[in-house]
Amino acid sequence: MMWFFAILVVLALGGVALVASGRGEPLAPAYDDRPDVTLPAGRRLVGADLRRVRFGVVLRGYRMAEVDALLARLADQLDDTRDITSGE
Repeated sequence: MMWFFAILVVLALGGVALVASGRGEPLAPAYDDRPDVTLPAGRRLVGADLRRVRFGVVLRGYRMAEVDALLARLADQLDDTRDITSGE
């Protein structure tokens, strides 16, 4: 009886391996439901544009706090550069 269950386990693992490798029934098509990062195209970027940017969260992505901190720093530097060039 133990041999019977061992064979069933091996067959089940083999079936999973076949499906995972692309054989068998194909998966349903994937649709990208994430919102696009929108930035203005007709003008120069300002700090507020970077502050509004939000990226999608993924399993193996970047740390959100680090990305948010970098965007905030870039937005501040962009505003400072703009103030210097405009003479304020």
